[in-house]
Amino acid sequence: MNRRYVAMGAVLALLAVAAGAFGSHALAARIPAERLGTFETAARYQMYHALALLLVGLAFDRLPPGRARLSGRLFVAGTLVFCGSLYALALGAPRWFGAVAPVGGLCFMGGWLALAAVAFRS
Repeated sequence: MNRRYVAMGAVLALLAVAAGAFGSHALAARIPAERLGTFETAARYQMYHALALLLVGLAFDRLPPGRARLSGRLFVAGTLVFCGSLYALALGAPRWFGAVAPVGGLCFMGGWLALAAVAFRS
């Protein structure tokens, strides 16, 4: 088990729940529906990848460490970049800031690809 990934996954999941509650209770009446939808997408993807990070952390000892580490790092980077840019957009960042989100999406896809490669090789 990789305790760092498990801990980061748990913290990111906690923050995703908090963000979801904040979005539905505090933001719902304050921002347009389109931006609220963007905020909810960020919280949802954050939760998905927090759980993925927990999975990587819990299975770390059973997986080749290089690829497992790469997968975990990409999930963290994707969460920070993709979800972070969506949260920022929802809260009023300039529209050009949305150009950052695809980089985070690529990190997510790379994380899943690295995890699949680990599974096929193990």
